Formats: sequence, C-alpha cells, structure tokens
Amino acid sequence: MPTLPMYNLDGTQAGEVELPEAIFGARPNEALLHQAGVAAMAGQRQGHAHTKTRGEVRGSTRKLWRQKGTGRARVGDRHPPHRIGGGVAMGPRPRSYAQRLPKSAKLQGLRSALSALALSGDLIVLESLQLSEAKTKAVQAILDAVGAGPGSLLVLAEADELIWRCGRNIPGLTIRPAADLCALDVLTARTVVMAKDAIPPLEGRLS
Repeated sequence: MPTLPMYNLDGTQAGEVELPEAIFGARPNEALLHQAGVAAMAGQRQGHAHTKTRGEVRGSTRKLWRQKGTGRARVGDRHPPHRIGGGVAMGPRPRSYAQRLPKSAKLQGLRSALSALALSGDLIVLESLQLSEAKTKAVQAILDAVGAGPGSLLVLAEADELIWRCGRNIPGLTIRPAADLCALDVLTARTVVMAKDAIPPLEGRLS
C-alpha cells in the first residue's frame, strides 16, 4: 500500500497517510490514459465554427453575363467558392466533438492517472483544509507552504464555495471536488494538493 507524508496547512509534516491500493497502486495504462485525456479535451471543444455555403451567401443570384456570344467562360451568380466573396466549399459547420467513452474506461483512466501521480511524487496530502480567513492570500499561503507552484490542482472532499471563491483568482490553480475529478485534471497538473478527507470519496468512486 503506497504511503506518503502528510502536511499541515503551515507546511510542517503531520505524519504519514496510507493511500488505498485500489486507487493509487494500480499499474498505469498509458493507452487508456491517452484515450481518456483525448476524450476529455474533445468534450471541451465548443464546435461553433460556421462557414457559409454558396447558398447562404447574401446577395443577388443574377447571372453575371449572358450564356453565349461574349467569348468568355459561362458563369452563374457570384457565389461560387472560387470567386471573391463567394461561399466556402467543405468548410467547418457546427458539430459536436464529444467522444463516447464507457464509464468503466473513464474510471480506469482516472485510477491510472492517480497511480502514476503517486509514483511521480507530485502528490501532496493535507491533513485538513480549513481557511483561517476568507481571502485569496489564505489559499496562496497554503500552496506556498507546501511548495505547490503555478499549474497546481486542489482536490477537495466536496464542493466548497468559500475555497472556490478565494482560489479562483490565483493564476493556474484548478479546484475540483473529488466527485468531479477526471484523468485530464490530473494529467495536466504540475502538482496535486489533496485534502485527506477527499480520499474516501475517491475510493468510493473507483473501488
């Protein structure tokens, strides 16, 4: 069973914590990690890109010149894609980029990401996470005390509006409750700071 040091809010070590083998002791599956990460990023794409076809371009549909007798090539209106101001051929249209990934694969991807995190040593466990004051500097002081720099991920046992409001102004900080944590959050974070009471909810999801 993996064991990591546990810290107080002031950065001093407060003992050790045993991490559940079912969550942090699995063998990382690189292929599944890649698939889970790509699916999560694809789901964040908005897919709003829209180009007009020749039938949607505004303007007259009058034939530019008569069919015969001018010596020029025959033409229709001014909306074909090869003309300036015309429509776009095979351009992007509104669509969904979401990829369907089985629930079991998503959970296994998260389990692999957490196990790789424990092996890399980029996981910091806090004994508790209670703010002394409702200010951004209180959250920043905790991160500085445990050595978590920009690009950190803060994992809570459950959604906490106070911590979220105080931490949303810190550049590069992501705050997630254990119920919303996904593999992409773990993979893109430089350091993961996790409250000790967030481990049981994760164990309930992944066991």
